[in-house]
Parts: sequence; structure tokens; C-alpha cells
Amino acid sequence: MKYYLAIDIGASSGRHILAHLEGNKMITEEIYRFSNGPETLPGTPGALGTQNSRRLMWNAERLFAEILNGLKKAGEMNKIPCSVGVDTWGVDYVLLDGEDKPIDGVYCYRDGRTKSAIPSVHRRLSYAELYSRTGIQHQPFNTVYQLFDDKRSGRLEGAKTFLMLPDYFHYRLTGVKKQEYTNATTTGMVNARTHRWDEEILQALGYDGALFGQLSQPGETVGEFTDEVAAYVGYKAKVVLPATHDTASAVLAAPLEGRTPYISSGTWSLLGVERGSADTSDKARELDYSNEGSVGGNFRLQKNIMGLWMIQQVRHELGDKYDFATLASLARLNRVADVVDVNDERFLAPTSMIEAIDSAVGKQLSVGGLAYCIFNSLAKSYAESLSALEALTGEKYATLNIIGGGSKNEFLNELTAQYTGKRVITGPAEGTAIGNVMMQMVGAGEMASVAEGREIIRRSFDIAEL
Repeated sequence: MKYYLAIDIGASSGRHILAHLEGNKMITEEIYRFSNGPETLPGTPGALGTQNSRRLMWNAERLFAEILNGLKKAGEMNKIPCSVGVDTWGVDYVLLDGEDKPIDGVYCYRDGRTKSAIPSVHRRLSYAELYSRTGIQHQPFNTVYQLFDDKRSGRLEGAKTFLMLPDYFHYRLTGVKKQEYTNATTTGMVNARTHRWDEEILQALGYDGALFGQLSQPGETVGEFTDEVAAYVGYKAKVVLPATHDTASAVLAAPLEGRTPYISSGTWSLLGVERGSADTSDKARELDYSNEGSVGGNFRLQKNIMGLWMIQQVRHELGDKYDFATLASLARLNRVADVVDVNDERFLAPTSMIEAIDSAVGKQLSVGGLAYCIFNSLAKSYAESLSALEALTGEKYATLNIIGGGSKNEFLNELTAQYTGKRVITGPAEGTAIGNVMMQMVGAGEMASVAEGREIIRRSFDIAEL
């Protein structure tokens, strides 16, 4: 039996999922799961002598230890994968010094350190110019802004290598530095026409071009486990690039028919449609749509929407005493008229999500009222974004495919169907991990193409229709 292992790390948890083919079906098995989340650390002196009150950081060393633990579990089960691949969220990265040691940890995109860096970047390159070159939607946490804060604070001075987070984990597994295309596009520094790092952006912002290597496509081999890794986990395996940006992997697993729009629903909700080329027009920029990379130089024309982050934070503030199914049930019973703009920056990283929502609506909501406000506001935002997508592409879509963990939220799916008026298809729920192993299988020649992989996925997993 040939096993493939997806290591899918999200902002709140990570999982190791084994997959193999049996006939014309893909069989998956979760073998290991671990928690994740940013850590709040004391602030550091910032640019111009300012003091940051706190830093939100990822514990990359703990995450790598969990990666190894899951790999070891596969060996203990005698289900040794022929290849593995890691995917994570986008925009966050590791800087390595001349001895290949990480410099000052890994910042979380929710840290907020870029607020003063953004206008400094735009004085050198306007957002309109950045968008015309990269097609990437403005977000305050885009890598292009994070790096400028690094430049001002001095973090960049000793840097010799820039690696997106999955690339760093692949390097730790193999000793090989390889920069993968789909995640690189989330930086806001990859040219949408050449599919390479945009040298004019790097030069204008004073970023050393030597930090950024040649970009590699999903399906390419990175290397083999180092002897040290093999000694710990008990075997040797290849590392093969999936689409290392989790949304890119999730959309690859979506059983899309033609140009069907999708929502990759998780901590973030990404709503969009696959395209053969980027739309970097003024209209696309004004409608706040992004062009993120997919396999073979294709694009996902999509919009970032705050997603289930809000309900996740409410749940944590309530001591995790309600599961998500209970919160959805309470929402059904406590419908309120209050609606918030889910993309308001006040919800990006508030000290208290409950207080932020109550402040936005001007009153204190019950638990069920909070849940309904979030789900209802999300569904409304989905409908508005889908309408904008139709205006941008000039197409009318009959179907919407919801994938990822959020596809299991039946109440949110119902609200989405009501607001959009579309036929809604849901699943697969573990789309990211499935798309991850699919690209490993394509790289190994077990699947001929993404199209064939999607047919296998359609036959293999529960796909529901509202």
C-alpha cells in the first residue's frame, strides 16, 4: 500500500492525515492532531523608538516538534508514507541568518505591527501600483508590509534567506530550501504576469533580492528526510510540495464543475472562482478582489472574508463550554436584527471579541444572539461578495461550493443559500488535507492531473446539496 501524508496546519489546530488509493477512491485517515494559536509575548522597541505593547508570535519550534510527533505516529502504525507535504495559512514567514538560524521568531499576521509601515510602503509604491503588478488584495498583514517593519526594526539586516512557513518546515525536514509558488503569491510581491518575484517591488522597498529564490510548483520534490529526522521518526520519506497555501490546497480538492465559485470556509472564508489569468484591473482592485496563485500558474480570483475566527474567539472567551454545534443551535433560537461588517479591522485581533461585537451593535447580546449575529453577518457578506464577483467577471453563477471545516455548519450554509439564492454544494470538509495529498499523488504519477484527482475526490467523500 502506498501512503501519502498531509500535514495541514491551521491557525487553531494542525492534523496529520494519511491517504491511499483503493481502486478509484481515495481513503483518508486522521492519525494525529494538535492545537495551535499565536502566543502573546512582551513588546519590543519598534521603529523610531516606539514601544510595541505586545507581540503575537507563532511557536514554530513547537509546531515542528508536533510535525515530527505525527510522522513518528505513522511509523508506529506501520503505515509509512512514501511522501509527505506541509501546508499552512499564507503571508507569515521565517527569516534565517547566515548560519540558517531563525531570526527573532515568527510573527503572527494578527500582530498589528504594520500599521505605520503601510503608509511608508505606499509612499514608495502606491497600492494601485502594487495591485497592478501582483493583483493581491490589500490586507494590513500582507508580507510586503511585514517585511518593511522588519527593515525599519533591523530584523532584515542579518537575514540571508526568506522562507514562507511551510517552506521552513520542509527545510527542517530535508535540509533543502525550496520556495513554493501558491504561498509566495500571498506575499504581495510576486508578479501576476511573470509568476516570479517582482524585482521592481523588491528594489523600490529595499529588499535584498538574494533572499528570494526560484519559485517551485506543487508536485515537485523537495528532498528526502535528513538522517536526524529519519532517526527520530523511524524511516525515510520524500517531501513533495503540495499547494502549501491551505486555501490553494482546499480549492484543488473542491469538486467544481466548470467555473463554479467556492467558499473555503474556516478561520478565514475565501470566496472566489478559478481563472486562467489574473485580473489586475482598477475594477478588481476597487471591488477588493485578490488573485492568488494556483497550480500551473493559474489563479484564484477571490476575496478574504473574516470567517469563523469570530465565533472561535467567542467560544474561547466563554471557556470553550459550548461546542460549535451548540452555538449554531442557540443561534437558530436567538435571531437578532443586528448585523456587523465582519471585515472591520476591529475584529482582526481584539482583546475581547464579545466586547468588540457588543460595541459594534451598541448593546449586549446573549450567547445565542452573538452566534446568530456572526453567522447572519457572514452569510450577508458572502452574498455581497458573490454579487461583486459576478459584476467583475460578467458571469452569473447558479451554484456555490462550500468546502473546508465550515462546510459542516449547516445553519451557516442555510443562511448562505438564503442570502445568495444559489444552489449550495457542501464538502469535502477536510478539503485542505485532501488537496494536499492529491498534489503529492499527481507528483508521484498516481493521478494524471488535477481534473482526474477531483473526479476521484467526488467519488470518495460525502458531498451534500442544500
